[in-house]
Amino acid sequence: MLSTAEGVRVLREGDIPALQELIDRDAIVNLFVDHRTSSTRLSPRWLGGEMWGYFEGDTLVSACHVAANFVPVEATPHAVEAFAERARTTGRLSSSIVGPRSAALGLWERLEGSWGPARSLRLDQPFLQIAGPPLVAPDWRVRPVLIDEVDILYPASVAMFEEEVGESPELPGRNSYRARVTQLVARGWAYAIIQDGQVLFKAEVGSASAKGCQIQGVYVAPEHRGSGLGTAGMAAVVERARREIAPVVSLYVNDYNVAARRVYERVGFVQTETFASVLF
Repeated sequence: MLSTAEGVRVLREGDIPALQELIDRDAIVNLFVDHRTSSTRLSPRWLGGEMWGYFEGDTLVSACHVAANFVPVEATPHAVEAFAERARTTGRLSSSIVGPRSAALGLWERLEGSWGPARSLRLDQPFLQIAGPPLVAPDWRVRPVLIDEVDILYPASVAMFEEEVGESPELPGRNSYRARVTQLVARGWAYAIIQDGQVLFKAEVGSASAKGCQIQGVYVAPEHRGSGLGTAGMAAVVERARREIAPVVSLYVNDYNVAARRVYERVGFVQTETFASVLF
């Protein structure tokens, strides 16, 4: 039997079939890693880091995405211990730990001493899914953002980031945020209501596979909050994403964001898991 440390190695392209089997145990919860695996083929250059695998004998038992985000996949208690041991050795390369709560918190408990302190702990994030039509009427004005509208969308994206994360995406060293927004627009994954040159509502698809997609960056202009725009806007995003991208739509939300949780409930999202995030 391999020791805990010896059970972890970097996964390569030849490991993708075994990794895909692992991901497919919960294809929606593991959607982010599924998207990253298919889009990078585990090339370190495109991954911006590594994918670790925890093996018992020759069997891949768990995995962990180690790049800008540290994301466990089907992580058993032994795997959490093994990933944390390796991460203590390599040092912190990620700006967050995020994933199913038990694994994410297990990693944080073991890494706090060497990776901490955390800038923000979000330890109770309902993970929501919808696999059918929205329960409320969609706002017909929601549409994909055009590539020549990036300058209109970008200020709303920055405002959303600052509200959600608590700091600017334009701090020194974060010169890729505008490029990321532009990339989502170019893929047709950014949706918005734009009126008179102003973004009233927006949301993006951040990750997708053949089985599902994950929404991020939901934003309603402050002067339109409480008007029902967010509910009708999200219903439209669900309708369009299910038709144009994948049949299941998911997202996760902070437990204290009561207004957003009510919106998602009205639209028809149901909780299937609980996530946790540690932001550095």
